[in-house]
Amino acid sequence: MPMPHWKYRPYATVDLPDRTWPDRVVDRAPIWCSTDLRDGNQALVNPMDGGRKRRFFDLLLALGVPEIEVGFPSASKTDFDFVRLLIEGELIPDGTTIAVLTQARPELIERTFESIAGAERAIVHLYNSTSVTQRRVVFRLDKDGITDLAVRATRLCRTLAGKSSTDVVLQYSPESFHHTELDYALEICEAVADEWGPTPEAKMIVNLPTTVEQFPPNVYADRIEWFGRHFTKRDAAILSVHPHNDRGTAVATAELGLMAGAERVEGTLFGNGERTGNVDLVTIALNLLTQGVDPLLDLSALDEARTIVEECNELPVHPRHPYVGELVYTAFSGSHQDAIKKGMHAQERSGSDVWDVPYLPIDPKDVGRDYEAIIRVNSQSGKGGVAYLMQVDHRLELPRGLQVEFAQKVQGVADARGGELTSEELMDAFRAQYLDHTAPFELVGHAHSSEGGADRIAANLLVGGAERVVEGEGNGPIDALVSALGSELQAEIHVLDYHEHAMSRGEDATAAAYVEADVDGDVVWGVGIHSSIVTASLRAVLNAVNRAHALRAAQAAAFDVP
Repeated sequence: MPMPHWKYRPYATVDLPDRTWPDRVVDRAPIWCSTDLRDGNQALVNPMDGGRKRRFFDLLLALGVPEIEVGFPSASKTDFDFVRLLIEGELIPDGTTIAVLTQARPELIERTFESIAGAERAIVHLYNSTSVTQRRVVFRLDKDGITDLAVRATRLCRTLAGKSSTDVVLQYSPESFHHTELDYALEICEAVADEWGPTPEAKMIVNLPTTVEQFPPNVYADRIEWFGRHFTKRDAAILSVHPHNDRGTAVATAELGLMAGAERVEGTLFGNGERTGNVDLVTIALNLLTQGVDPLLDLSALDEARTIVEECNELPVHPRHPYVGELVYTAFSGSHQDAIKKGMHAQERSGSDVWDVPYLPIDPKDVGRDYEAIIRVNSQSGKGGVAYLMQVDHRLELPRGLQVEFAQKVQGVADARGGELTSEELMDAFRAQYLDHTAPFELVGHAHSSEGGADRIAANLLVGGAERVVEGEGNGPIDALVSALGSELQAEIHVLDYHEHAMSRGEDATAAAYVEADVDGDVVWGVGIHSSIVTASLRAVLNAVNRAHALRAAQAAAFDVP
């Protein structure tokens, strides 16, 4: 059955064949205005009380947000009292301007001006809806009636501002700009500007919101560019955008709006707001950062900011939310993990100031995240991710062959139990697969000497609970032990690969050794760890032999038919 597409009207486009915005590049940060304490707050199931608002306000100050819409004081006593608290408590620092919202109604405007009395500077954000549907259904007024409403409200604002000691900046929003005829949106903004009388030295803010996002970002950009071309007081106005996210394109709408000439963006830190939310200021800011543009916000402690926002809003931030989500710097996919691991190493070796790592558009450290969280392990993970965590968290630089083998073991564990393996569980699995195999041959001690180009070794082994000394000679201690085991224990052993490295620095540094060996036809890896690299190497050989015995025992048990 088809969806009822006939119920809906397609959006209107803009006749702008000479549009220029597609060729523009945003090379500077806009003026940021947070609406968390007003637009975001009114969308909460449990709106913020004064304490939560104060905590959120302090966060916005710490981030360096220059303009903060602190409330709708004529509509809420909590909001009115909060504005008074900020002003009377002298809590608004230099460089920060508060904004307050009011509808175009005389009694609400008067109450709004009462709330900002004594502030050094404040933005009075005046709005009324201008769309065809709102004019017809809500206000039951024609265009002239709606314009008169806005002009009379502006006149009152001008009168009250003239009596106030506060430096008042007027912001006007033709609400529902998205569904307002473009020529009429221009007409009503011209009328408001004529009444207010802005100048290039004392600009007003003209805010063109996508109150309900109902057309693509490119159409919005066309509307912004068209408006900017035709608004006669463009040099006396700051053009502002306020996108909502109903189509899921609010960030793109804001970015294309900036390309089209807007200079200011209103939104919330992580996109909270009515319906699907407001535009996410943090995402836009960090998008700019990744293009080499200073966002003029301090986002270096993003996890802390997220925690405060979640607690104040009583809403979680999605784990896949851009830049700030818990999992956005985490790779589970094996191919992604391998590329990140190699990219991180290449970045470190290069010493370059330019960030260039696969799958990571931003350096996690720039926003206060740790590299340790980049790669996590589940059943989708490959050798690269497993190897990365073993190296970073446990200082074990597994050789490639061992990476492949251990990753297969890890995938088996993850498949069997489901979910994710923590770094500690990964190490537990490594111990179980390798280090814990200390029987039937355990190294108790050894004596090693070199003479005439040959190495001799006497290894004291614990075999089945009894000590036994095996002796051998070879080209190095490993070869000497292999010779001893072969002659005295009738084991045929061939070392195929060997790696070693220090796990830490200093005189008491621990060493790790890795041996790939053919033990009586079974190719296995062995691992040894000790403060002495020779002892670690001998342990690795015996570990390989023990693992070969365990492998044969497991195979025999599997085929043992009672």
